[in-house]
Amino acid sequence: MSNRAVLEVIALDEEDAVAAQTGGADRLELVTDMAADGLTPSAASFAAIRAAVDIPLRVMIRLADGFAAGDVDALVYRAEELRAAGATEFVLGFLTPDGEPDLVAVERLVAVLDGARWTFHRAIDRAADRDGLRKRLADLPGLDTYLTAGAATGVDDGLATLKAEAARAGEPGYEARILVGGGLRLDHLPELRAAGLDAFHIGGAARPQGWAAPVSAEAVRTWRETVDA
Repeated sequence: MSNRAVLEVIALDEEDAVAAQTGGADRLELVTDMAADGLTPSAASFAAIRAAVDIPLRVMIRLADGFAAGDVDALVYRAEELRAAGATEFVLGFLTPDGEPDLVAVERLVAVLDGARWTFHRAIDRAADRDGLRKRLADLPGLDTYLTAGAATGVDDGLATLKAEAARAGEPGYEARILVGGGLRLDHLPELRAAGLDAFHIGGAARPQGWAAPVSAEAVRTWRETVDA
């Protein structure tokens, strides 16, 4: 991947994946069931999308809506299936009921991922202590990205947090890249880019006709051009 800013797009199937790549996406987040905010796709779906495009794919590991791990054995099984199917990048993140990182679940999955790169997703925006979460996860192998809006309610409310965390890049717990997503709009980009943020994640913004319609290559291209401007 080049040094340009990263644009990651949510893809549900091969049609989405091809359109996103055509529009200029650098990477895809693969999920199913957006009614539950994105769950783990099947190994067969991953394989079909992998055959359709040649950009990096990050596969969601989550089996139920929300940020509780639930059945960790089932999560591990699905992660093993995806690894066997050739997946090399992942997205995951779980909290305990009191908002602490669920290290039991996360560490079991990281062991199965066996060095694969992964994103800790927007569970960080629901954490009781963002700084503490980052520091507790800092030494886990493969963690290279946090997907975050800076606030549970989205980028509008999280701008100050995003900019403050970007300013701490390289400090203990802040080595992973910030991938901004969650209510992200085109008009946020100038302020975020000026703060040094250089990775952006879109889902609904790539689908002007809604989630029932596929990704629009034209919409992704607009984002690509604005991110690069």
